[in-house]
Amino acid sequence: MHSLAKIDISSKENVYALNSGILTTIGNTPLIKLKNVFKDAQFQLFAKLEMFNPGGSIKDRPALNILLNAFEKGDIKPGDTIIESSSGNLGIGLAQASIMLGLHFICVIDPKTTQQNINILKTYGAEVDLVTKPDPITGDFLPARINRVKSLLSSIPNSFWCNQYANLNNARAHYQTMHEIMSALDGRLDYLFCSTGSCGTLRGCAEYIRSHDFNTKVIAVDAKGSVIFGDKRSKRLIPGHGAARVPELFQPGLADVYVHVTDMDCIIGCHRLLRSEAILAGGSSGGVIAAIDKKRKEIPIGATCAAILCDRGERYLDTIYSETWVKEHFDELVKMQYLAS
Repeated sequence: MHSLAKIDISSKENVYALNSGILTTIGNTPLIKLKNVFKDAQFQLFAKLEMFNPGGSIKDRPALNILLNAFEKGDIKPGDTIIESSSGNLGIGLAQASIMLGLHFICVIDPKTTQQNINILKTYGAEVDLVTKPDPITGDFLPARINRVKSLLSSIPNSFWCNQYANLNNARAHYQTMHEIMSALDGRLDYLFCSTGSCGTLRGCAEYIRSHDFNTKVIAVDAKGSVIFGDKRSKRLIPGHGAARVPELFQPGLADVYVHVTDMDCIIGCHRLLRSEAILAGGSSGGVIAAIDKKRKEIPIGATCAAILCDRGERYLDTIYSETWVKEHFDELVKMQYLAS
């Protein structure tokens, strides 16, 4: 059991006292101007580098916010077990926070989770529960993972499901994300491009924008084969964005526009970002770059755009950044010499 398990955190003050050490570095990530990825663009593009969070992704924000709010409400206490379904990033954020908060963490994953993410989860001390068979009705892994979470909840005393797909504290964590972007740009932002999965980032950023009466248009970037915006469900190889069911956090009207991107789009976008800006980012970031490319002719001259880049690319070295893997799944990209500088 972690040493913090003996600390009384029944009061609100003590909960926030635990938000110390490595956890204090969550948020306030850099916002930088991208000058090379679209050299001939007549708009400004800024990137919010969420890979600078200590756990390596934007998911550190909701992980901490969900757990601290659960402590405040008395839903969890040190020594309890946290259970969540995650393809990696939220799981890593929860595993990191669980060490500091004296919790045991079980992460329910499926075969699409990269080996590197699995290794990181285990290194942080998380228990990894692999669901090997998809849901028999839909053929997707997400419903099967959620069913496994519910089964674990019923069998493990003092357990708590974060439920990133429905927990409003996921979305509320991103009020701060949007506040940081708007503060850095003095409130002058015409377009925000963000990836969708649990819809926490999308909802939190959109609600912040509307509650402050900004005129920013929100462009949601979803995976081709994801059902969030009504696309037909289909196989996807790159985790981290898209969903096989519509998350409870989703609401119609959160996005002004949505763009679907393929796995191939994500790969091309990642390599384009790396070669032009020296940013090694994850798959959903490549999808965001691809979406901007698809919409760039519609963006007015002089507009200011921001793109949220969600995680580090090191976690995709065996997939997106592996020529062997890409050749196996997308041989046409190798023929196109997508790796060429």
